[in-house]
Amino acid sequence: MGPAPADPLEGRSAPGFEVILLRLPAVQEVTVFVSLWSVKGGVGTTVSAASLALVLAQSSPEGVLLVDVAGDVPAVLGLPEPGGPGLAAWLGAGPTVAADALARLEVPVVDRLRLLPLGDTGPACTTAAPSPDRAEVLADLLALERRRVVVDCGLIARRTPRAPAEDAVAITLAGAATHSWLVTRACYLALRRAVSAPLAPSGFVLVREGGRSLQARDLEAVLGVPMVADVPWDPSVARAVDAGLLAGRLPRGLASAVRRAA
Repeated sequence: MGPAPADPLEGRSAPGFEVILLRLPAVQEVTVFVSLWSVKGGVGTTVSAASLALVLAQSSPEGVLLVDVAGDVPAVLGLPEPGGPGLAAWLGAGPTVAADALARLEVPVVDRLRLLPLGDTGPACTTAAPSPDRAEVLADLLALERRRVVVDCGLIARRTPRAPAEDAVAITLAGAATHSWLVTRACYLALRRAVSAPLAPSGFVLVREGGRSLQARDLEAVLGVPMVADVPWDPSVARAVDAGLLAGRLPRGLASAVRRAA
């Protein structure tokens, strides 16, 4: 038998994060770091994040990193479900695991786009809960990325079904992003939750449905931030996701809508 495959998280203890920062160049270009999140499930946050990453990859020579905090990105992109360690394991491992272990967890999606998956979080998973400090280290690392970064933070609300530590990761990344975008529909209940969310967005993506009385200008007035993308509800998007074809055949209307935000 050959040698056992290397554990992507295995390695020597990392030096303190402060030391890592001191070794980086003093002057860097500002990273495009976009987080997408919602206050109500099922509004299209993961599809919006994946679509934005796909569109950015078409015009980003240095590439795009798509970070999956919610755990649904592989399914939306039609990728195999990750069975090994991922972002959740890195967050729970603590400072004994080097920061560069994140790169070994990435998987390719399409040309110039790589995914950092959440990894196995099932009932049999023994991954420790992430610490707030580890979430802040991740936010700092993403802010230093030379690639464009898109994060699917999933649901952020006063009350969520996730553990408090998992909520802290999503809130930390959404708050640290250069662009923190709420994904919402023109729904009174969603708008009500957005007003009481734990953080304020810098813009919002409107998933537009027919028959709604609220308009984009109403959401802008209440939230106090601009609409960055107007995404019309389109059944072809659901068909592309269900067929696992979103990565290779992004519906034209969806691509056009998120391209304006890109």
